[in-house]
Amino acid sequence: MKTLVKKLLKTRPNIGFSIARLTLGLVIFPHGAQKLLGFFGGYGYTATMESFTTQMGLPSILAASIIMIEFFGAISLIIGFFSRFWAVSLTGMFLGIIFTTQLEHGFFMNWFGNQAGEGYEYSLLIIGLSLITTIHGSGKWSIDHLISKKQ
Repeated sequence: MKTLVKKLLKTRPNIGFSIARLTLGLVIFPHGAQKLLGFFGGYGYTATMESFTTQMGLPSILAASIIMIEFFGAISLIIGFFSRFWAVSLTGMFLGIIFTTQLEHGFFMNWFGNQAGEGYEYSLLIIGLSLITTIHGSGKWSIDHLISKKQ
């Protein structure tokens, strides 16, 4: 178990990896805050759960997981704590989003409101940043780096 934790925390002291992780966390955080707390014009936990389970037909555990990944995962990414775990979680989540709701709408986002839904270009950016973080870790400016230096 200790070896797994060491592998999750191990990171290269590279500023570029920190920038990728921070960008990912900062972009995802408002979405999580909308869903969990109702900030930034969101509906909050109860209404988001209702929408995910009733309108979209997601199982409750999956709906709750999405909310938690977007909120707590974003905060953890911002501070650089267990970033690999959260990056893998976001990769899986956004692959699911692409294949269940975006693929049929093509590549481009719905910038002008003339499509029935969103394309997957935004999701690919999130997956790309997540893969950088998964492969290389949190980078220099992170709690993971501080912890792994002490071990």
